[in-house]
Amino acid sequence: MHYFKKITYKQRIFYALLLLGCALSIFFVHHNEQFYDRPIAEILKVKVTESEPITDMYENEDMLYTQQIKAVLKNGQHKGKTIDLTNDYSSSGAFDQEYNVGNEIFVAIDAHSKQSELTGTILDLKRDQTIMMIAWIFILVLLIIGKRQGLFAIISLVVNACILTLALDLYVKHGSLNLLFISGVCVLLFTVISLLLISGLNTKTYAAIISTLLGTMIALIISTAVMWLTGENGLRYEEMQFLTRPYRTVFMAGLFIGSLGAVMDVAITMSSSIFALYEQDSRISLQALKASGQEIGKDIMGTITSILFFAYICGSIPMVILYLKNSSTLGLTLSLNLSLELARALAGGIGVVLTIPISQYTAIFFINRKRVKE
Repeated sequence: MHYFKKITYKQRIFYALLLLGCALSIFFVHHNEQFYDRPIAEILKVKVTESEPITDMYENEDMLYTQQIKAVLKNGQHKGKTIDLTNDYSSSGAFDQEYNVGNEIFVAIDAHSKQSELTGTILDLKRDQTIMMIAWIFILVLLIIGKRQGLFAIISLVVNACILTLALDLYVKHGSLNLLFISGVCVLLFTVISLLLISGLNTKTYAAIISTLLGTMIALIISTAVMWLTGENGLRYEEMQFLTRPYRTVFMAGLFIGSLGAVMDVAITMSSSIFALYEQDSRISLQALKASGQEIGKDIMGTITSILFFAYICGSIPMVILYLKNSSTLGLTLSLNLSLELARALAGGIGVVLTIPISQYTAIFFINRKRVKE
C-alpha cells in the first residue's frame, strides 16, 4: 500500500492507459481475422485416424500420425462455414506440428470442393496472439524494473527496429547501394539513439558512444584483415548460397551489426562505472581510476563474450542434432553449421575485449577535461 501511495496522478494515468492498451491489443489479435487476405479457420474438432511407426536408413525411429480436422472459417466469402482438413505430423515435429482444438490456422480452400462440403489444406498456424502476449510481458517487465529507463529502452528498441527495416528495404530496392555503408550508418544511428535515450545528454554517454563506435569499427577491420590473410579458410557459406546478393558482403554486414549490442553494453558499463567513481570522490587519482577500470573490465569480459558465444551458437543446435542423428561426422556437422556462427562470436569477442581499454581511456579523457574546466 505504501508503494501505491507514492505513485503520482500522472503515473496512475500512464499505467491505466498502458493496461487499457494491453487489453485492447490482446482483444484485437483475437478478433482480427477480417484484416487478413488469407482464409483463417478455428479448429473445432480433432481426431487422430492413423498412427504408424517409421524407421529411416540410419535406424532413427519416429511415429507418424494423421489428424482429421473440422474447423470453421472466420473470414472471407465462406465465413461461418465448416471445412474438413487433414494434417500429417510426426512425434519429432522436425518439419510439421500437431494441431489442437481452439487453434487458429491459415488454410487454402480447394477450388473443386463443394459449397456444402468445403475441403482444403493447412498452410500455417496463426501466431499473432502468442507473439502479442510475449511482447506485452516483455514491455511490462521492462517498465516494472526499469521504470523511466525501461520506457526509453522500449522507445529505443522500436526506433531501431524501424531504422533497420527501412535500411533493409532501401537495400532490397536499390541493390547498387553498398550494404556495408548502409550497415555503418545503421550502427551509428543505433548507438547514438540507444545511448542518448537511455543514459541522457551527458559526458558519460558521449564517452560510451565514442567507445562503441571505435570498438565496433576496429573489430570489423581486424576481422576483415584476418579473413583476407587466411583466404577465408574454414568458413562455410553453403547456408547463404541461395542469396541473390553477394553473400560475403551480407555476412560482413551481419558481423558488423551483430557485435554492436555487446560492445555497446561494455562501453556504457565501463563509462558509467568510471564516472560513478569520479562522482563519489572527485579527487580520485588517475591511477586509481585506471586500476578500477581494469578490474571492472576483467569482471565483465568473460561474461559478455560467453553471452555472445551462446547467443550465436544456440540457433544452430537443432540443425546440429539433425545432422548427427543422420550419421554425419562431427567435423562436417560443426563446419557446416557453426563456422559462420563461431566467426561472428569471435568477431564480437574481439570488439568486446578492445572496447574495455578504449572506453576506459575515453572516460578518463572526459574526466580530465571536466577537471580542467572546474
